[in-house]
Amino acid sequence: MLHAENKEPSTSKLTTHSRRLMNQQNIFERDYKPFPEEVGVKRMPFKHIHIAAIILTAGAALAMLVAMSTDAEANKQNQPISKVSLPNAHSTATRTTLPLSVPASITATSPADKILTEENIDYDYKTIKVKKGDTLTHVLQRAGLKNAQINEIVNADIEIKKITRLTPGQKFEVAANQTGELQHLIYHPDKTNKYMLSKTNNAFALNHEKRKYERRITHASATIETSLFEAAVEAGLSDNITMDLAHIFGWDIDFALDIRENDHFTVLYEQLYLDGEHAGSGNIIAAEFNTQGKNHTALRYTDKQGNSSYYSADGKSMRKAFLRTPVDFTRISSRFGNRYHPTLKRKKAHKGVDYAAPRGTPIKAAGDGKIIWRATKGGYGKTIIIKHGSKYSTLYAHMKSYNRKARNGSQVKQGQVIGYVGTTGRSTGPHLHYEFRVNGAHRNPLTVKLPDAKSIPKKDRNDFLNQSRPLLAQLDLVKTMRLADSNVQ
Repeated sequence: MLHAENKEPSTSKLTTHSRRLMNQQNIFERDYKPFPEEVGVKRMPFKHIHIAAIILTAGAALAMLVAMSTDAEANKQNQPISKVSLPNAHSTATRTTLPLSVPASITATSPADKILTEENIDYDYKTIKVKKGDTLTHVLQRAGLKNAQINEIVNADIEIKKITRLTPGQKFEVAANQTGELQHLIYHPDKTNKYMLSKTNNAFALNHEKRKYERRITHASATIETSLFEAAVEAGLSDNITMDLAHIFGWDIDFALDIRENDHFTVLYEQLYLDGEHAGSGNIIAAEFNTQGKNHTALRYTDKQGNSSYYSADGKSMRKAFLRTPVDFTRISSRFGNRYHPTLKRKKAHKGVDYAAPRGTPIKAAGDGKIIWRATKGGYGKTIIIKHGSKYSTLYAHMKSYNRKARNGSQVKQGQVIGYVGTTGRSTGPHLHYEFRVNGAHRNPLTVKLPDAKSIPKKDRNDFLNQSRPLLAQLDLVKTMRLADSNVQ
């Protein structure tokens, strides 16, 4: 047995074997000192080192067993795993708190890990933008879905047509699981409509959600110096509101010929908001246009059946049975009456009005009616004649081409495009020759009195008057403000 004392026995009494053992002990104690001699710490005898090692090993094992027992109890109670303080491996002077690492064999059987809900699944989300010529199949292919599931979706027993009428720029949000199977698809045809296609119980379902605009009424007023459109821009009106304003008064005012300097307008209209953000302009609620000293007032009215239209302050429809001009033109190249014919080189009665316009400009039906002629007609070139009831008819000549939907014998609506400006027949340049006939006799399209459309029905008249009074008061207030501002300036 080795002595723990550091005292060396007499060499004369040692056997060779004993001397060898003593040398090995001295080497061990020299090379494995717990602390250097310089720090003044007494060295631990060798046998004590073994005892300390056994104690530390037992303590670590006991700590691990306690921690595992604590973790198992926490799992049973569905509580978070508690943290255990372990000694720092490099220093006994400090401690750190670390989460206990649970062996894989334990986590695999943990009840909490066996619960797999839809929220825990990692989906692959993609946003697909519709391109020109895209179909729903193209969109789903770009989303990475398998052909078998694409066919299942396209042929699903749902109102799939609602998400197949695609327009470039629309967006699809597609979510697929890790195996590439569709979980849900969200389609936004516009700002307010959303369709969601999802699969539950091995069947597809299509849900529709419609968001409503917040509508705020605002106003604008301006005096015309050069043109309606420049004045509208100065007043802060959008292009859509400006076009609506021209359309509302278009039966009474020729905006190419009638507008003069110092004419003025006032308009009340809707501004649309979604989630507090501006999303465009809505409808014109009321408007007044003064041209050449004459006032024209239009008020929007929606009846109890939900039909909306514009009426004058006394309830007469702003919409006439005929458009004053059936084409957007740059100038009138020839008026109604006798003139020197540019191709025949002689005086000849001109029974219509010529509107100069770029080749291909759309030509609109002046009123509801039936097409009774759609073919070439002598010097008129490509021509369409529309009969409007038993009393009126209109003629459109020198067309470049016809609208395919406007066929001989078909019914057309006011404003429907029937053809395009050209220079066929006896013509010196692209323009529309337009004639207006009453009981077969030609009338000047620029001056003929156009028949009114239907006015407010008697049953709705009181309701119309009640709604129109506050609108007229608001128009008067905005006009007063405009005049006050102009006087200050």
